[in-house]
Amino acid sequence: MNIHDTLTRRQLLASTAASALALSPTLSHAQAPWPNKPLRLVVPFAPGGSSEIVARALAGEMAKTIGQNVFVDNKPGGAGNIAMQEVANSTDDHTLILGHIGTLAVNQYIFPKLPYDPNKDFTPITLISKVPSLYVVRPDLPVKNLKEFVAYAKASPGKLNYGSAGNGSAGHLAFEYLKMVSDTFILHVPYRGTGPMLTDLMAGRLDAAAVGAPALLQFIKAGKLRCIATGSSTRLPLLPDVPTVAEQGFKGFEMTQWYGLMAPSKMPKAHLEKLEKEAIAAARGKIVHDKLSQDTALAVGNTRAEFEAFIKVEQARWKPVIARAQIKPEGV
Repeated sequence: MNIHDTLTRRQLLASTAASALALSPTLSHAQAPWPNKPLRLVVPFAPGGSSEIVARALAGEMAKTIGQNVFVDNKPGGAGNIAMQEVANSTDDHTLILGHIGTLAVNQYIFPKLPYDPNKDFTPITLISKVPSLYVVRPDLPVKNLKEFVAYAKASPGKLNYGSAGNGSAGHLAFEYLKMVSDTFILHVPYRGTGPMLTDLMAGRLDAAAVGAPALLQFIKAGKLRCIATGSSTRLPLLPDVPTVAEQGFKGFEMTQWYGLMAPSKMPKAHLEKLEKEAIAAARGKIVHDKLSQDTALAVGNTRAEFEAFIKVEQARWKPVIARAQIKPEGV
């Protein structure tokens, strides 16, 4: 065999290998770095509020280490269902979504037909944050804590009322949950938004409400509202003297609006593992913690398995509450 023959065989082998690689997009894709373009983090709500604060805090930190920019894209509408459907159907491997108590644990029991399956169409990455709900009453109501409030409600069934930002809102769910575990009858008065509801509550036209902590702290500090319990699992640093609902006789009770990072279930396992590592590091970091605490939100940053288990617990928590209260979407 001469040198010419050897070179020809080597060239043939090299050419064959190159052709095989070209015909195997899966292999070449697997070896390519990921992400190879900016990641889109969809927020299924309008700009402003806790959801955007949580999303931007996480995106900003992940962008520092994951090798690409992470930009927030607000897609409101349909109680989050529109954005969830869009991301469930995405195939670019660079689209994520901010999951929420409503889109992952509530909507499936309120809407007769969802355009997505929260358990099959998405993979949980990490629980980013919890925003505690506070149970408040008008300051002249003759109760100082939750035990007294429940006793007052049971002594006069139907006399007390509570307001919410609307039918199926977080405040509606929070109070119906309390009514279920305390076996009380308290009339629901739905409003179109938290602002007008709080105005009537502070004016004495309502008796009580359950609202996310950021919207209430200033009024509690000013004495315009009395906080009788927090929906968090532990007491809040900004309200250290206010006991939780669980502390006051309702073991296991927790009512928080929570937000987590979700990816389409079709995303490759290697990408999911990288996302989990980067997202947990960001959520547990000091910068995200400090940004969220300014909004009285609690940073978490748990594992994919822990977040998946958490979602299942939340689904089991809200299914009977919604059925008992017969909560339907607005206009139905």
